[in-house]
Amino acid sequence: MLNEPQGEARMARAEQTGGLEREGRPSPIDVHVGSRIRLRRTLLGMSQERLGESLGLTFQQVQKYERGVNRVGASRLFDLSRVLDVPISFFFDDMPDSLANSFGVQGSRRSSASSEPMDNFVDETLNRRETLELVRAYYRITDPSVRKRVFDLIKSMGPSDTPAA
Repeated sequence: MLNEPQGEARMARAEQTGGLEREGRPSPIDVHVGSRIRLRRTLLGMSQERLGESLGLTFQQVQKYERGVNRVGASRLFDLSRVLDVPISFFFDDMPDSLANSFGVQGSRRSSASSEPMDNFVDETLNRRETLELVRAYYRITDPSVRKRVFDLIKSMGPSDTPAA
């Protein structure tokens, strides 16, 4: 549980800035949540327009959420989790430790061991269109044995995980 005075001060700061940092840039947390919205939408093969229609929004409003320009309120986050079929916690998963710590968030869930090289890999690779298209194509393979063979093939083509002796 948050320390009461710290939580109140943080809320007051957020209200004063309207979700934007003092320099006029979006809050890093809003940017992170927006990137998670975009990631899930793209993995589902859903357009911004279709997501907007599902939420009663325009695609421009979805764009602003995804860039972190507009803050996502609690009820909208709930709607997004329902439409994108993920738990609300998904939008906060994989938050960089430095960001979570600067806002007093403890125990940010990580999808993998938190090591700096992996964080850089996630930041650069998961948001590429090529990666998202590959994941979508992979999950369109309906036969589990074929999907497993494709997975094994791709793994065999990359560098081995064992260190060279």
